[in-house]
Amino acid sequence: MTTITTFDRSAGIAVWRQIMETLKAEIVSGAFEKDRRLPPESELAARFGVNRHTVRRAIAALTSEGILRADQGRGTFVASAPLSYPIGPRTRFSEIVSGQDRSPSGRLIGSEIEEADALLAHQLDVPLGTPLLRVATLRVADSVPMIVGTSWFEQARVPNFVADYAESGSITAALKKAGIDDYRRKETRITAELVEARDARQLGLALGQPVLVVESLNLDMAGRPIQYTRARLAADRMQLVVDGGGV
Repeated sequence: MTTITTFDRSAGIAVWRQIMETLKAEIVSGAFEKDRRLPPESELAARFGVNRHTVRRAIAALTSEGILRADQGRGTFVASAPLSYPIGPRTRFSEIVSGQDRSPSGRLIGSEIEEADALLAHQLDVPLGTPLLRVATLRVADSVPMIVGTSWFEQARVPNFVADYAESGSITAALKKAGIDDYRRKETRITAELVEARDARQLGLALGQPVLVVESLNLDMAGRPIQYTRARLAADRMQLVVDGGGV
């Protein structure tokens, strides 16, 4: 006997989206492992008490996010779960992605020198007008874009950062070449907004979709600010897990 999952149709959220979020939560929890076949549309429609068209729309949305894949003649399979992304004192994109059996990479999408305004001078603890290196990056897991980030560094401390990052695709590796062997997260601030057009193109998102905005400040091991970042995360592809000691 099929157990029917009911939804609140007065909640202001489309039923297909509620189905999508339910399936996504089950994939994240491990109920549907990678490469496992989803039940047929007819079975899911019976479970959720909807027609097959509604189920098909939810599956299409998850497929467009790279969470599901359709194999012609075989069915729909779990391609990958949303990336679980811990936020704590040692937040390292490459380590996090590699630890979940995915392949991390980073790409430089822009850089320039600018003078520190009041906000950046405060964050990086430098005088107003100090030359800063602003770097825009795209972080990718298994060829799926995850994060567009803008980071600021005191330019004098990382004079060859652009070339070093372009070569390695790793902020940690580029900082090591500048003599900064390790660093830690001082604070993280998380908000949300609708994706801007430029970020939508980089992340492969439709305008109007939400992104998580993560502002962070990293310190070197002497406690001196080294990196201030404003990152925009594809909300449907990532799940933030906040370490109690990291904020």
